[in-house]
Formats: sequence, structure tokens, C-alpha cells
Amino acid sequence: MDDLLRDFSAADLKRILGAWEFSARDDQWPPREAQAGGPWTVWLIMGGRGAGKTRAGAEWVRGMALGLPGFSEAPVGRMALVGETAADVRDVMIEGVSGILAIHGRDERPLWEPSRKRLIWPNGAVAQAFSAEDPESLRGPQFSAAWIDELAKWRYAEETFDMLQFGLRLGAHPRQVVTTTPRPVPILKRLLADPKTAVSRAATQANASNLAQDFLERIVARYHGTRLGRQELLGEMIEERSDALWTRDMLESAREAQAPTLIRIVVALDPPASSHKRADSCGLVVAGVDEAGHVHVLEDGTVSAARPGKWARAAVALYHKHEADALIAEVNQGGEMVEAVISEADPHVPVKQVRATRGKYLRAAPVAQLYEQGRVHHLGSLAALEDEMCAFGPDGLDNGRSPDRLDALVWAVTALALQPQAPQPSVRRI
Repeated sequence: MDDLLRDFSAADLKRILGAWEFSARDDQWPPREAQAGGPWTVWLIMGGRGAGKTRAGAEWVRGMALGLPGFSEAPVGRMALVGETAADVRDVMIEGVSGILAIHGRDERPLWEPSRKRLIWPNGAVAQAFSAEDPESLRGPQFSAAWIDELAKWRYAEETFDMLQFGLRLGAHPRQVVTTTPRPVPILKRLLADPKTAVSRAATQANASNLAQDFLERIVARYHGTRLGRQELLGEMIEERSDALWTRDMLESAREAQAPTLIRIVVALDPPASSHKRADSCGLVVAGVDEAGHVHVLEDGTVSAARPGKWARAAVALYHKHEADALIAEVNQGGEMVEAVISEADPHVPVKQVRATRGKYLRAAPVAQLYEQGRVHHLGSLAALEDEMCAFGPDGLDNGRSPDRLDALVWAVTALALQPQAPQPSVRRI
């Protein structure tokens, strides 16, 4: 191997190792059929800002145009490039730092004809540029492949995407790649639900070696854990129901970096109804109240479905970690059992039993009202709990599962702010 490497100059080695075949991450390489569960029609790349989505899309177009291994068995003659606006197609997809022109070698680079809005490769392959602001411009042309950029931002997403599908009618297997920062829009939900869609995900941090350190330290630190950060940096699809008791904006305004002095802290748990491995999780939420009566949610320690001994030990551990005053335990599924397993984990931990007499939605509504009044705050990011809160409506969660985290939260806030409490002489600081 050393002898082989000596035959190459430093410039040659740099060029070889910088080639996309060597430098691309797995999420930037076209999915294999076996990995995607069969032949795919859409490759959906969802990622954070600067995660390398544009580079992946441009390299896919290059691979298709040149018929490179891993992309296409033969050069693809006609392709479509569709962006949010005509300027986006030109400035990002074609002429951008990671765009099509930049990633080609000099001898293979296509000719960009701005007046005709098309790229022409030396082998005759053609890619035509379109703006999503003009769906009708896609009526008529036909293609074998397409690159769609920032689909979630398009003003006429459904209309433009549908017009493109009618034009993808050349070749044995027309395909398209979609590069976008995700938003909970109908077109993305439809693609995610389609078995012919192969999905790749990437966070901003995955491409850290190509990003300014100042950007990573300043932007990532500032937005870590927030709704905007999860969407724009982690590339997550952040959803909420129109009939949910909580909204993302409500939770963002409730976020705090540090809790104040607290006069009482509780650990609330919502035990699973069964110890079967497919049972629901055990909701575990820690919260405290300050002298002004504001509640501060400190931690979501929910554990996956497990035998009683495991979730009891987890609850006791949270009790000691936060120096709590009591465990609040729902006992509709067996009060004696709940108290017994907690006592076995630690007989000195006080347990206050609560029993549900109303439905989950009715119990949660007064707690949601406290959030609207600005009287409940979240310490940092509680992503899994907040996802559950924004997916909970009159008929429960969208996925039909039990809202274990939310139930524990409701019991904690109710115990601290919606029930009369005896004066608490002790003061503790977080």
C-alpha cells in the first residue's frame, strides 16, 4: 500500500480523498434498495441548517448526469431542478458554494445557460431550472430525474410537486431527491408516509468540520433544545395539533435557563397498568413551586415499560437527586402495589396517593390554563414531554398511546399549584 501511495503526489491524494465517494457521510449517499425496503421513488433528505443537504443534492445530480456507480447505471438525459424561487435555484442549487457547478471537475463541468435556465453537460445531459412560484411552468416538459430543494418552504408546494410528478415519465424508473429542513406541512407528511420514500436525516453538528466554529458555538448553544433549534439544527419534524391544550409558542415562552429558589419539590409518577414488556412507560416528572406560586418543571425522568421494581427505583432516585418533599403517585391501577414497591426501594420516601376521578383531558385543562397565565416554567429542554403535550387533544394522543409523561406532569402541577398546601418552612435552591 505504501508503494502505491508513493506513486501519487500530495495534490493527487488530496483530490482523491476529497472525492465524494470518500468524503460523503452515509446520510448523503443514495440509499441502497435493500436499506430502503425496496425500490424507492423519492429520496427525502431532512437535515438542519448547514448539514450538507445541498451538497448531497448537487452530487446526486452530478452522479445521475454522468451515470456514476451508486447513482445510475447510465447517464440520465433530462433532469429538473426545482427550488423555492428562481433566484434560489440559481444562487444555491447551481452557482452556490455547494452547488452543481462547484462540485464538478473542470473537464466534466456543465455549461450554465442563464437565459435558457438550463445546464448542459459535455455528454449531452440536460438539467432545466424551475421555480416553485410558477407550478404551470412544469406543465409540458418531461424528465427522468429531479432535484427538489427546500420543499417545506414552497408557497405552492402541493401544486408544484404534483405538476412535477406528471413530468417524471422518462426512463425505466424516474426518481427524485428532496433536500429540505423539515416543517410539519402536508406534503412532507405525505412523503414520509409513502412506502416508496427513502428517508435520510442529518443534524447540523454532523457537518461540523465544514462549518465555522463561531457559528457552532454561538448558534447551536443559543438554540439547543428549543423548538426552532430542533427544527433548524437537528432537522426534526416538530408538530402540534390545532386542538391541543398546549402550543409550541406557549412552551417556548415558558422556558427558563435557571430555576429560582423553590419552597417545595415533588416527583410525580404515573405507573404503567401492566409489567408486560409492551406496557406503557412509567411517567416520571419532577417539579417545584416558588414563593410566588409559580411551578418550575425540573426534569422528565420517564422510563420505558418495565417491572415495578425498576420504575420504583427510578422514582426514588429522582426523589433523592432533587431533595424532593414527596412522591405523588396515581394509584388507580392498584394503590397498595404502588406504595409497596416504592417502600421496597426506599421505606423512608413519603408517598402521596392520588386517584383519577375525571378523564385525562379534563384533568389536564386547568394545568394548561396555568401555562397560558405564565405560571408554569420549563427548566431547559424537555423535548419528549413537550412533544406529548403538543400532540394531546380531546381524544388523547395522535398515536393512540397513553400520555404517560403528560399524566405525570399534570399530577405534579396539580399537587403544587391547584390544591391547598400547608405552609412549607424549608427553602431549597436548585
